[in-house]
Amino acid sequence: MNKFAGFLAVTLILFVPAFCQRGDDQKGGADQPHSQPQQRAPQANAEHGVGNGHIPAHGPAPTRMAHPAAPAQHAAAPATQGQPRRTVPDQPGHPTAPHVHAENDQWVGHDTGPNDPHYHLDHPWEHGHFTGGIGAQHVYRLHGGSRDRFDIGGFFFQVAPYDDDDCGDWNWNDDDIVIYADPDHIGWYLAYNTRLGTYVHVQYLGA
Repeated sequence: MNKFAGFLAVTLILFVPAFCQRGDDQKGGADQPHSQPQQRAPQANAEHGVGNGHIPAHGPAPTRMAHPAAPAQHAAAPATQGQPRRTVPDQPGHPTAPHVHAENDQWVGHDTGPNDPHYHLDHPWEHGHFTGGIGAQHVYRLHGGSRDRFDIGGFFFQVAPYDDDDCGDWNWNDDDIVIYADPDHIGWYLAYNTRLGTYVHVQYLGA
């Protein structure tokens, strides 16, 4: 009897820790699926925001509903720096200037339609069409100049006067930009700044 009791005691001593360890393993396995979503959460909820090197895959779509045209006497008048620039209501932390959402390539602010008098040109394409590459596959480095005339590898552009305030924080000697077609305003292109995620209307001045 004493031998059997001793054998039973030894068996329990060896079995109980193993059973506890198995229970801990099962508990850990049950908790593991709950930890996985926490590890994936930053990717699932990632918000690229605006700029930071993002390049839109495409330009804006044509505006379907144009805003009413301005009176005829103002339609042909050039936009001036003195005109108040409308801001673009958007998400907190995003620029007030027209910009592109990196998570879905939404062009915020390009919605005034073809009748917008601020982008009227009496002589569209006066200096010809831009013959360099257009779109996401063609990134150009700014090589000096200003809003009135800037250089991207021997091609020169001018920012629309109405958009002057929207590029006040551009680095004209170092920023990368991408040129897109403007589907609404004849004679204009859109220059997108990859660092800031903002864009302006630009007119080609020639090479």
